[in-house]
Amino acid sequence: MPQDLPSPLAGITGNVPAVARARGPLSASCSGPVPRRVVFLARRDLANPAAGGSELLVDRLAQGLTESGHQVTLLCGGPAVHRDYRVVSAGGDAGHFLRAKRAFARQVGECDLLVEVCNGMPYLAPLWHRGPTLCLVNHVHSDLWGLRYPSPVAGLGRRLEHWALAGAHRRNLIVAMSGSTATALHSIGVSREQIRVVHSGVEEPGLLLSKSPQPLFVAIGRLVEYKRIDLLLRLWERVRPVTGGRLVIIGDGPERARLQAIAGDGVLFTGRISEAAKHRLLCEAWLLLHPSLVEGWGLVVTEAAARHTPAIGFDIPGLRDSVTDGVTGVLASGESSFAAAWCTLSLNRERRTGLGQAAAQHATQFRWRHTVRQFRAIATEACHTNTAGPTHTAGR
Repeated sequence: MPQDLPSPLAGITGNVPAVARARGPLSASCSGPVPRRVVFLARRDLANPAAGGSELLVDRLAQGLTESGHQVTLLCGGPAVHRDYRVVSAGGDAGHFLRAKRAFARQVGECDLLVEVCNGMPYLAPLWHRGPTLCLVNHVHSDLWGLRYPSPVAGLGRRLEHWALAGAHRRNLIVAMSGSTATALHSIGVSREQIRVVHSGVEEPGLLLSKSPQPLFVAIGRLVEYKRIDLLLRLWERVRPVTGGRLVIIGDGPERARLQAIAGDGVLFTGRISEAAKHRLLCEAWLLLHPSLVEGWGLVVTEAAARHTPAIGFDIPGLRDSVTDGVTGVLASGESSFAAAWCTLSLNRERRTGLGQAAAQHATQFRWRHTVRQFRAIATEACHTNTAGPTHTAGR
């Protein structure tokens, strides 16, 4: 933990690499009518038990566009719930990738813009959809393939993802959810001229509650390998004798049973909770702990920041965008520095409060209405710069 940290209110504008600034203001190149009929092609609906930040992002974009007068359809896999916009299930979690083209032709029809949400496994929409297409990427999954699949499968998946983004979508605009994701896209061959950066937003936090009088630490996320909650539980055993208090793990997933089995004293697993309960815990928390291996942005970091709760994470792409190190939180270089920052901030109320205030000020820059407005401008640009020809119904 560095001893000479900058003032909590300094440098809160964040870091956006040159690749994200290449085209200037998002609206500068937008002209002509906006696309009226927009279709999102994504893996899951927000109602899916496995839904996470990507699904929340798509829901907020779809809802915001609907409220602006667009006709929006979400074509996805798995269970689907109808909302103010139309939601269509194309089949199971894995099988819908193969059925997407047929489901689009039969159940959706024509649209003015197709938005392919590429989260690892691509739909290769440009190969079968001849109308304007936009690609939305939270983060490039290069390193995650090896965590979930054996070497031959991981290598194939990695190559397919990279080819889809840099090859199949070479004529389309690609929306990255952070400057780090933009850099990762460029590193695999995506042209800087194709990339636009739009950050996720958060809701207005509403009435803020007081911090817990006793140490309270919160981690939020789907309980899967790359979120590294197991590492957090190991560090807790080193931190708890110093700080005391409770560690609350919010979220569910396939790792939950294993994680509960190795959790020590003072740890509570809540599973999925309501937005009201999450709001209360984020308000009361002293720190948000985010030990993830990979992030596109880290939406929960901004949600916590809006409630004056600073974050501790690792110095990785994505979190470098949502956390200003030493200003709105701490980015650790390793496990020991993570534990040291955890202990130091827990014992220093003044410093912790200063980081929380700076985090809340920083979070005011990120609201869903801004995200929707920026995305809408890029959607318009995509319709007028796409070279794939006029809108055409797949399969016709």
